[in-house]
Amino acid sequence: MTRLLYRTARATLPVAVGGQGIELIDSEGRRYIDASGGAAVSCLGHQHPDVLAALHAQLDRLAYAHTGFFTSEPAEQLAERLVADAPPGLERVYLVSGGSEAIEAALKMARQYMVETGQPQRRHVIARRQSYHGNTLGALATGGNAGRRAAFQPLLIDTHHIDPCYAYRLREPGESEAAYAARAAQALEDRILDIGPERVMAFVAETVVGATAGAIPPVADYLKRIRAICDRYGVLLILDEVMCGMGRCGTLHACEQDGVSPDLMTIAKGLGGGYQPIGAVLLSGRIFDAFANGSGAFMHGHTYMGHPMAAAAGLAVQDILRRDGLLANVTAMGEILRQRLVERLGDTPHVGDIRGRGLFRAVELVADRTTRAPFDPSLKLHARIKHEAMARGLMVYPAGGTADGTRGDHVLLAPPFIVTPGDIDRIVDRLGDAIDAALASLPS
Repeated sequence: MTRLLYRTARATLPVAVGGQGIELIDSEGRRYIDASGGAAVSCLGHQHPDVLAALHAQLDRLAYAHTGFFTSEPAEQLAERLVADAPPGLERVYLVSGGSEAIEAALKMARQYMVETGQPQRRHVIARRQSYHGNTLGALATGGNAGRRAAFQPLLIDTHHIDPCYAYRLREPGESEAAYAARAAQALEDRILDIGPERVMAFVAETVVGATAGAIPPVADYLKRIRAICDRYGVLLILDEVMCGMGRCGTLHACEQDGVSPDLMTIAKGLGGGYQPIGAVLLSGRIFDAFANGSGAFMHGHTYMGHPMAAAAGLAVQDILRRDGLLANVTAMGEILRQRLVERLGDTPHVGDIRGRGLFRAVELVADRTTRAPFDPSLKLHARIKHEAMARGLMVYPAGGTADGTRGDHVLLAPPFIVTPGDIDRIVDRLGDAIDAALASLPS
């Protein structure tokens, strides 16, 4: 008997009682390799002694002070660190409690910027199908996951959606990556012109698509083209790096690899490594100046924003990433993970694509490799894989609706940055066995 409302109403879940490195431990003593970092959160693994020490030290000094009255040392120090390491032009930090809050704040910053700069007619947001930006209403409206949106559609603000940069499914036969990147980016310019350039406020995109479609990176110069289009029409570029950022792809910010700086960027998950709930918006100097020289305030706020304990956790995680050279390990182990996935699964008849960057990888399953036809969604292949993986002591992050919001299955991998080659071997072996078992369980 439980009084908790779980994610599914009739779930029976193991009870997590401990963690050690890349493993979680349940109340029966079973150990699970956390190969997804929960939801790409636990970048340092579990119970890292240096993060725990930082939290104990902060708790002894100050647990909470409302930001309407005070700032705090850890919040100030974390902001300094984040700006020092940010892409060019991002000069201020707004600390919140998670990714959905960060997206909500970024959308409101974009709108207020337009009002403050005498462009109140700019209210339209363009985003991409098969994107995920969070579950609060503004974030859900921005996201392009049809299944998650359906029940709440009447409550959602109107958002315009274009196709994602999804080469596996949308690149035409014989089309080069450069040509596809140009065509995919052109969809944004076409939609801006359809709406009216003077009415568009922002374009929102995950740098590397995460939960909804599974570690889909941009190809060729797609993001540079997007940046140029936004600049041409005075549209703000909001990059969502809640899942793919903070080192997950091998650089602190995924967009570094594309040579692009956004106007607003959202981060969370790996920012605090799961040790405290924390997220942030990084905003450009011109957006801050519009607030400072206009109304004088950003008209938004939350009770727990800038929380000292959360900021202390985030700062400790960032210190450890830098001290231990973990971004280099993400790059090296990410390549080993890619190679091992290809070796184990590359010839599996129902593995259509293996993709990603760094320690952010996904496997897309298909009923037919030639046509790339997805499995019937009623089979819930992704759920079968999760069940088989847990039975083998492996946590992965599968999802359905990969192809179009309803059809398609993928498995997302996002192991902690501390993984070793031996850890990767165990992860891939267990995942391969889980996929084989799940496919074998399908009705013939």
